[in-house]
Amino acid sequence: MDPPTIAIVGAGGMGAAIAHRFTTSGLTVLTILSGRSEATRKRALDAGMQDTSLSDIALRADWVLSILPPKEAVGFALGFRDAYMEVQSGGQEAQMKRGATFVDCNAISPDTAKQIASLFAGTPIGFIDVGIIGWPPTRDGYNPTFYASVDPRDDSLLMELGEMERYGLKVSPLRGEGVGIGDASAVKMMDGGILKGSISLYTTMILAAYNSSPATATALIQELASSQPAILKHLVFAVPDMIPKAYRFVGEMEQVAQYAGEGGGKEMYEGAARVFERVAKSFGARDDSEDGEDVKVLKLSVEEAKKVMEKKTRVP
Repeated sequence: MDPPTIAIVGAGGMGAAIAHRFTTSGLTVLTILSGRSEATRKRALDAGMQDTSLSDIALRADWVLSILPPKEAVGFALGFRDAYMEVQSGGQEAQMKRGATFVDCNAISPDTAKQIASLFAGTPIGFIDVGIIGWPPTRDGYNPTFYASVDPRDDSLLMELGEMERYGLKVSPLRGEGVGIGDASAVKMMDGGILKGSISLYTTMILAAYNSSPATATALIQELASSQPAILKHLVFAVPDMIPKAYRFVGEMEQVAQYAGEGGGKEMYEGAARVFERVAKSFGARDDSEDGEDVKVLKLSVEEAKKVMEKKTRVP
């Protein structure tokens, strides 16, 4: 059997790192770089990805992995479906790879996953719902987990995705009574709601403390170092990592809010989305300007926390 041709859209940190795993395994990985930044283009090309068009992806790809900001998930799925059907109706069926499978790997709610799956109903395109849990696989020996679920009638797709482990994927198929499309996305929502929700809480309280006074913020850090050192350690790692990604977390928290539902945390996660939106607007590197006050405060607090932690480790 010929090795599959993969398309990964887009080429962010996760997408490019997964692409690198595939290309180093000898696979062809297609992507779309039109309109993307120079940093994204460099990241994609360094990973061995080949820039092409959506029509070419529709013609050539066996697998299409959508790894995008949540707000782009539905639009890309619709665009791919239309491109695939147009190529097919244009008399190029003989050249097309049969059994193309669309794998939605975005941080979306189960309802959004079901909406995307419905776009492919009645087409030759298979659909797999995936929630990626973990960090980009940029170091040897580490792989994030691809939790995957399908319509029970399409279980063979899970088996085929599992075979991609030979190329570096770590797949965890979800099977059992009642499991279907949306369940893998639910795992992603729960994980993101806990982890990114906690980061939004840290961020909110740091900014609130500094709004009172720098002394209040220092007191908060000192108290966490004494009573909650594990939380402070996570804060020191998570907040700097979040700042350049805050713009992506906005859409994810909105999707978590949709998943949580009325009376089940919707308002809390809508608030988390607004916190990340605030940070994203203050992050100067997004538009080559100086950081705003909120990001300066967050960075200052992290440096202060590092010093407090270092001092405590030196005290016998």
